Amino acid sequence: MSFQPEIPEREYRPVHPEPAWRTLARKIWAPIVVVGGLLVKFGFAFVKFASIFIAVGGYALLWGWQIGIGFVVLLLVHELGHFVEARRRGFNASWPVFIPFFGAYVSIKNALMNPWQSFWIAAAGPISGGVGAAAIWVVGEQRNVLWLQALGYIGFFLNLINLIPAHLGIVNLDGATMMDAIKTMRLGGTPGKAWTASLVYGALVLLLVVGMVGSQVTQHRL
Repeated sequence: MSFQPEIPEREYRPVHPEPAWRTLARKIWAPIVVVGGLLVKFGFAFVKFASIFIAVGGYALLWGWQIGIGFVVLLLVHELGHFVEARRRGFNASWPVFIPFFGAYVSIKNALMNPWQSFWIAAAGPISGGVGAAAIWVVGEQRNVLWLQALGYIGFFLNLINLIPAHLGIVNLDGATMMDAIKTMRLGGTPGKAWTASLVYGALVLLLVVGMVGSQVTQHRL
């Protein structure tokens, strides 16, 4: 009778693979927890600036991510002109808020301003927007990048359109605010300031037109 040695019992159990759905849930849940924590900690900032990312995504769907980002940057530069000038003059201006496919705006709370202040706060947007468009155009010209040149043209065009003295319901273009201020100054006993503001308005229109002409990209399509 042969002897068979006793085989010791295993001290481990076979590892069973985790179900695929549980692995996927863990991968999804981790970033959700992280984002949730950021929202709790920086919720105000997220709500304040989320419209920028939404706007970038919307415009990128239409024209590609490069033009989408560039377009939103141009809008941001324009609105920051209003924001900085309003803050510089002591007014409680909010950070720019974007409305995808409609533009952006800066609100000024409890704004009791005179026509001279109103004119310059309105003019600061097209001025800074024009400078931003010029910078993009110059870079495009130096590096021979057509989409940057086209983006510069778009910037000049949008800021020029914004100078049209049009009242659009509850929203006025910057040109309407500027012309209202000029009219009030002329009729309110400060014709010197009205004359200066008129020169600034005319010079800004002329410079934006010159920028459009210079940055226009020739199309070779029928």
